[in-house]
Amino acid sequence: MVLHRISRLGSRILKEIVGGRRSSICGTWNLQRSYSQCLRSLPMVQSQTRISQEAMFLKNYKFCSSSSTAVEKGDEENEKINVTFVDKDGEEIHIKVPVGMSMLEAAHENDIELEGACEGSLACSTCHVIVMDTEYYNKLEDPTDEENDMLDLAFSLTETSRLGCQIIAKPELEGIRLAIPAATRNFAVDGYVPKPH
Repeated sequence: MVLHRISRLGSRILKEIVGGRRSSICGTWNLQRSYSQCLRSLPMVQSQTRISQEAMFLKNYKFCSSSSTAVEKGDEENEKINVTFVDKDGEEIHIKVPVGMSMLEAAHENDIELEGACEGSLACSTCHVIVMDTEYYNKLEDPTDEENDMLDLAFSLTETSRLGCQIIAKPELEGIRLAIPAATRNFAVDGYVPKPH
């Protein structure tokens, strides 16, 4: 009898998912409530058993709040954009950067000589880069006051200068080109090369 009711609940859930009524039954809270109601209707099931069964059910069956959310998140996590760094000698280095990663982190992961002495804490200007195309510069969020303060200390400052730690990869920046200035002003120690975490 218990198995019959549980299988009926499972088939109802499956029908609602296939039928397109995802939002009403996909949420863990709704499934937990439906499962609890099913168990409460069985007089022989004791409280402790019910709690452990609910925990096992929720542990083994993870549901999303919408069927497309998981797919979209997976796509976003795997999505990468093409970025070109132009070093001080004019050599172009083409890399793929995951969406959500800073250009400083991407440079460190790809052995590109972009210093970043403060490791992205907005306490230096050594990850200064120049956005080579105004169109891409305009797609970036406005610099914060802290970033502007650090940029004032940067070597070879231009109208399209930004700190690499503040440029975060996003789909609109596909194809961005960043020039690395010929020198930096590192107030820590000359020759110090930070190691990424």
